[in-house]
Amino acid sequence: MTTLDRTAFPMTGTTRPAVAVRAVNAIVRALRAWKNRRAIYHLGAMSDWELADIGLTRGDLHVAWREPMGVDPTTVLGHLADARAVQAMREAAERAARQVC
Repeated sequence: MTTLDRTAFPMTGTTRPAVAVRAVNAIVRALRAWKNRRAIYHLGAMSDWELADIGLTRGDLHVAWREPMGVDPTTVLGHLADARAVQAMREAAERAARQVC
């Protein structure tokens, strides 16, 4: 008999812990999304200059707020800010290339 013939855990009832873990994870994600939605209100109180410092616009806040309740708005804001930063780098590279030629 080898160690592969026996398992340390019985195979009966293995789906219950997986379902419980998924349920707990769903609750944690929902609570985190709710908390982050509340944080958007604080971002809305910032001036346009302060929002620009972190790479956002007031329109980005509206876009993130319109997402469904299950979607974390901070991930949406992060993607918008990253896309804007990439676009700014491309434009700067194009300007630098034009100046060289």
